[in-house]
This record gives sequence, structure tokens and C-alpha cells, in this order.
Amino acid sequence: MSGSLKAPPGDPLARANEKSYEVLQTVDDKLVGPVAAGYEKGVPRPLRMGLRNFIRNVREPVVAIAYLLEIKPGKAFETVGRFGINSTIGLGGTIDVARSKPFNLPYRQNGLANVLGYYGVGPGPYLFLPLVGPTTVRDLFGLIADRLVLPLGVGTPFNKPYYAIPINTIDALDYRNEADEDFKRLRNADDPYATYRRVYLQSRIDQIEALHGRGPLVHGQVRYGPFARPVGAAADAVSAAEKKVMEMDSVPEHVAAPAPVVESPPAPPAPPPPPPAPVFISQPVVQPIP
Repeated sequence: MSGSLKAPPGDPLARANEKSYEVLQTVDDKLVGPVAAGYEKGVPRPLRMGLRNFIRNVREPVVAIAYLLEIKPGKAFETVGRFGINSTIGLGGTIDVARSKPFNLPYRQNGLANVLGYYGVGPGPYLFLPLVGPTTVRDLFGLIADRLVLPLGVGTPFNKPYYAIPINTIDALDYRNEADEDFKRLRNADDPYATYRRVYLQSRIDQIEALHGRGPLVHGQVRYGPFARPVGAAADAVSAAEKKVMEMDSVPEHVAAPAPVVESPPAPPAPPPPPPAPVFISQPVVQPIP
């Protein structure tokens, strides 16, 4: 099979994106992975959970704004309630009191990118960027807008490097540890980059569908980050399907694809030997057939 490989639909910058992916994996092996492992081992779990809860609580106003823009006042009110409860009873958001009884208000992830997707704005070209990872033009625009709400709307300390850098670093390390098994499975796929892309895009579709009351995430997410749910065994199946698509895309129009090889059916098993012929003995009585 010969021919030049075309960029997959939705990924016109596939060559640059794949190179960025490879560089990021190298950085992850040499820096991010070891630092994340050291953070997990060196920082006690209660402190790590407190920092995670604090970061999520700080971002609750953006989640509430997104629900208002989606005309979902009920979820917006619940989000505001979570923020108020955790900011007071939860010691500044370090303890997620709102998720437990009697409040039962779970954390939900939302933002401007979801608002755009909810109203039918397509994702645009796929991108794999340093310091950002997998995203699309729509999602990148939404992420930047989400991160600017507090610095522009509130100001200090959200617009200061001494706040933004540690918060974003801790958030990235926490997610890196949470999704460690997913990253390992993606790396072991037949085509890691293509699998990463497919899983991310499908995850984003599932998140937007859930806003319409459809899809596998309609009852809530179990992961908050690039992947809305654990990758699991889906990585292997996705990589195989992606590999087929890429192979078909690599066949030029003037070259016919090779005919499929049809295997001959296995030979039927040999019939059992016939039973021995009856033997008659020269006696008055005939023996029964053995």
C-alpha cells in the first residue's frame, strides 16, 4: 500500500500536533511525571484533597455563570449554594461539605466552551498545545475566557502570578496523578496520538450531550479534566479503529485498495468410523450387535 498520508478530518495540523504530543511525552517522562509522583508521595492526602477542593470552589462562580447562559437556573442556583456552603462551613472551600448530607450538591464542571457547544458551535480544528494538552479552537477560547473571569472581575489576588502559578501547577499535578492509568493505557495503544485525539473528542461530545440530557454522562461525570471518564479498555478498541481509518486515508485515489483476503473455511471434521459389522456365531442363538 502506498500514498501520502492525509490529515484526518478535524485535525488539519496533525503533523504539528503529533510533534507537540511527542515533545510533551518526553517532558512528562523527565519532569512532570516524577514531580507529580513526588507531590503525591510527599504531600499528605488530606492536604492534597483540601487544595483540590479549594481550587474547585474558587472556580464555582464560572460554573454558575455557564449554567445561567445555558438557561439552567436550577443548576446555577445549586452551584451558588455549593459555593456559599463550602466557602463558609467548608473553611474557605478546603472541605467539600456541600456534597454530603443534608445538602447533596455534587460538584459539576462547566464553562464557556460547554456553553458554545450547547448552542451548536462546532469544536473547530483539533489542537495539541504545550502547557494545555489536547483541545480544540472552541475549547481553547472557552478555557481562556474562563480563566479571565476572576482576574478581570475581581482582581487581586487572582490576577497575580504568585496566586495563578501555584494554583494551576497544583491543579495540573493533581489531575496528572488521577489520570495516571489512563495515560499509561493511551501510550500503549497502537497509535497513541490518534487514540488520545479520538478519546478526547468523544469525551467532549459526551459532556455536551449530557447538557441536553443525553449520553453516558447524563447522570454526572466521574472525572474532571481532558477525559470526562476513565479511558479503560476503550483505548485499545479506539486505536484499532483509528488505525484502519488512517490506512484507508493513505491510499491515493488512483490506486485501488488491495482485495480482502478470503480465508478458506476449515475442513469439516472426519466422520467417526462405522461400527463393526455384526458377527454371527454358529450357535442356535444370534449374539446382539456390539
